[in-house]
Amino acid sequence: MEDNLFGQDWEIEPAGGETGKAFVAIHEDEKFFLKKNSSPFLATLSVENIVPKLIWTRRVENGDVITAQKWINNGQTLTPKEMRETRVAKLLGKIHQSEALRDMLQKIEKKDYSSSHLLETVTESIDNLNQVDTKVAQAYRYLIENVDSLEEGRHVVCHGDVNHNNWLLSEGEELYLVDWDGAMLADPANDLGVLLYQYIPYSEWSDWLAEYGQTLTQAFYTRIKWFSICQVLMAMNWQFEHDRKPELARLELLLNKIIEDNEVYATLCE
Repeated sequence: MEDNLFGQDWEIEPAGGETGKAFVAIHEDEKFFLKKNSSPFLATLSVENIVPKLIWTRRVENGDVITAQKWINNGQTLTPKEMRETRVAKLLGKIHQSEALRDMLQKIEKKDYSSSHLLETVTESIDNLNQVDTKVAQAYRYLIENVDSLEEGRHVVCHGDVNHNNWLLSEGEELYLVDWDGAMLADPANDLGVLLYQYIPYSEWSDWLAEYGQTLTQAFYTRIKWFSICQVLMAMNWQFEHDRKPELARLELLLNKIIEDNEVYATLCE
């Protein structure tokens, strides 16, 4: 990368992450966040101020496309507790409600995932998953029993991995949602459900969703639970295939929490 894009005075360092495709380029007062083969969707996200500003995009000799984004000095990822804040709900609501983002992702990615498609994906991995946790069979049965009655919402741009490490806060209190490699068009409950179950106390669901722009109804609760189970099972399969035991164990606990969730349901039935 150095030979193709930068002179010898630039220092290129890995930026971490699971893919090994992210780097930091440093030279005197200049600093960029670089990534190989990011989605073309990144440009639209930059315009909408969802991610740090895209500076340039270049193709190198081996065919890789390198993107450079503004480096956020002293940027901090959100803590699990900070995920409860109004600004998180509002930014996710902005993303899900954006027609510009939806139209652009539909043109360039064509990743449109219905509940039936997601269920097929889970079904393909069920043999792996049954080796992991005894709750998997119960979770899978819930998906099967409820898919036909699911009132699926209009598909919007979903991030696909809204854990707290993907939320970046600048010194100037600008909030960004980064790492969009898994972006897809799907029911917004794909993002909302796992976020709610991981970070938001049940007693705060209604208020948090109101800031996001959604009323918590029985039908919406069912969507949240159904898509949360799908997302967790798919994530568990990925972690299983990559032999990441600590993360797999964390997901098992989250799956158990979702399956045994009675508090929200009881509140809605009052």
